[in-house]
Amino acid sequence: MFETVERFTETWLEESRSTRKVLLAVPDEMLEIRLHPKAKSVGGLAWHLVTAITEITKHVGLTGLGPGNETEMPSIASRIADAHTEASRALVDTIRNDWSDATLQVIDDVYGYRWPRSRTMGILLTHEIHHRGQLTAMLRIGGAKVPGVYGPSSDSAWEDG
Repeated sequence: MFETVERFTETWLEESRSTRKVLLAVPDEMLEIRLHPKAKSVGGLAWHLVTAITEITKHVGLTGLGPGNETEMPSIASRIADAHTEASRALVDTIRNDWSDATLQVIDDVYGYRWPRSRTMGILLTHEIHHRGQLTAMLRIGGAKVPGVYGPSSDSAWEDG
């Protein structure tokens, strides 16, 4: 999916900034709300956005980027957003420092599939976007304000950047 480290890191940074906006929009009082018995709580989904960075990237040899699945979710939404920002920065810094464009072609075993790292990183990105979209729907259903991501939402004016 990605041919260069720079293209991935630029795209990841852009998307993680959007994710941070959505995470910061989660009211603390919504963290424990579960909108459906089969769904994660709002906080559980927000925390999943954080822990997935570590969970998915361990398959491509990256470790220590942030909290894992075993880490307890913070009870304050802004701390979830901060943990996501820290893990995202660690991901970008590590890839920029340790990988070359050729590293993206290395094949790894990822959940039983043999994927080039470029695909794994693309899946990390689409996973992030997918769950961020779910989180915005949960915010709307829960009555919270939804920030604009790829343009304004009905709760926000056009924001440049």
